[in-house]
Amino acid sequence: MTAQRRAELTQRIEALAAQRQAAAATALGSVPETPVTVPPEGPLRLTIEQAMLLALQHNQALVVERLNPPIARTAVEMERAVFDPVMTAEYALSRTKIQPDKPVAQINEGGLRDSGGSVGARQYLPTGTLIETDLATDRIRTLAPGRYDTSRAGLTLTQALLRGYGLDVNLVGLRQARLDVLSSRYELRGFTEALLAAVQEAYWSDVLAQRRIAIFEDSLKLAEKQLNETQERINVGRLAETELAAAQAEVALRQESLINARSAQATVRLGLLRLLNPPGAGLWSRPIDTESRPAVPSAVGDDVEDHVALALRLRSDLNQARLGVQRNDLELVRTRNGLLPRMDLFVALGRSGYADSFSRSVKDIFDGHSRDATVGMVFELPPLNRDARARHQRAELSRQQAAEALANLEQLVQVDVRAACIEVRRTREQVTATAATRTFQEENLRAETEKFRVGKSTTLLVAQVQRDLLSAQIAEIEAVVNHMIAVVDLYRLDGSLLIRCGIQAPGDEPVTLGGVGM
Repeated sequence: MTAQRRAELTQRIEALAAQRQAAAATALGSVPETPVTVPPEGPLRLTIEQAMLLALQHNQALVVERLNPPIARTAVEMERAVFDPVMTAEYALSRTKIQPDKPVAQINEGGLRDSGGSVGARQYLPTGTLIETDLATDRIRTLAPGRYDTSRAGLTLTQALLRGYGLDVNLVGLRQARLDVLSSRYELRGFTEALLAAVQEAYWSDVLAQRRIAIFEDSLKLAEKQLNETQERINVGRLAETELAAAQAEVALRQESLINARSAQATVRLGLLRLLNPPGAGLWSRPIDTESRPAVPSAVGDDVEDHVALALRLRSDLNQARLGVQRNDLELVRTRNGLLPRMDLFVALGRSGYADSFSRSVKDIFDGHSRDATVGMVFELPPLNRDARARHQRAELSRQQAAEALANLEQLVQVDVRAACIEVRRTREQVTATAATRTFQEENLRAETEKFRVGKSTTLLVAQVQRDLLSAQIAEIEAVVNHMIAVVDLYRLDGSLLIRCGIQAPGDEPVTLGGVGM
């Protein structure tokens, strides 16, 4: 996709988000700028926007997910700590008694008492350089009167020349940790999109359940009215008593349907309450007044390729997979360097002081002329080097696997988005079709009722037409709600749901295999 095409898509999404009267902008991980306040008890009166914000504030699963990025950031600090300076200190005391008849005993007058200590610091640099400095002193006393002190200040530099050399290999762990932080943000974004989609689906399902109850209640009243009319006609001899059974059965059937509808609505309400998790006592028994009414969404784009292009840029799972490929690329840098032999150059410089006391020996370090210098190299190469070869081969295969998994995921995303577009078109057409069916069924019931009143129809036929109208009324509201849910699902699958809802969240930058951003 060209840069101009990407810019057009971005502008289109921003325009849609600006037009939508939805949830106020909020940053995940913090309280929304306009938090929803609900009473601690009593019914919850919520619009769909308020329901989404309430879920962002209080949903328990989201609270858990919000902790993942801070947890991931601790790994960054741990990797940075590898290059922190380390202070060291040491003190030791020893005593040696020598058998008197030994020649060395005469030199050391029967024994030695040795005490010494050192303080120092060391730091490992990302270039592969180890810097060590220390100040050490050693005091030796013989058992007979006599003592001398030695002190030394030293600096040692060790530089890796092959294995462990350079910023690229030594910063792999830190860069991987930072990628893990980014990945946790994309994971949080994907979870939030799924949560908001679930909230909207549960909200509209609750609205649908309430409308079903209302339709069944009206249908029950109509069936009872039909039963009363049938009873009156039987009483005046215009209908046979056999017609009464059909009317009574219809009333019983409506009552059964109403019971099932109320039970289904209670179940849907439980799911919605769990998603919202409103503060206060009596969570599971709180009634909800849904103030938003279902309506067919406008401005739903029919260009499948636009939605596919959006999904390939914005889907959180795709961006996570791309970060996984980058992480494997970094691991290849580490293992490729591990194939090299170890060859370290070291330089040690020091000045020493000698005296009969500690302070004088330290002073002699700077005043005296006792110096030492050491230059050398350390070389190490396992003849077979099987461990390093196996690690590198494993990293290469893992990188290949991650790339293939990314390609597979891109295919799955395209299938999901294209199927969602088909579902949006189907449900939109169903809205028009079910509305027409309901209109015709209303006319059919009116005509059949008139026939019944003039004796040209039966109770059974009227009941059948009533059932047809009931099914048409339910199908009409179901078509509207199903279309709204299909649109939400499409926006979730193309990764634009949060943007269209006007919600700002981490992880909104697409990832390329060369880095974050376009």
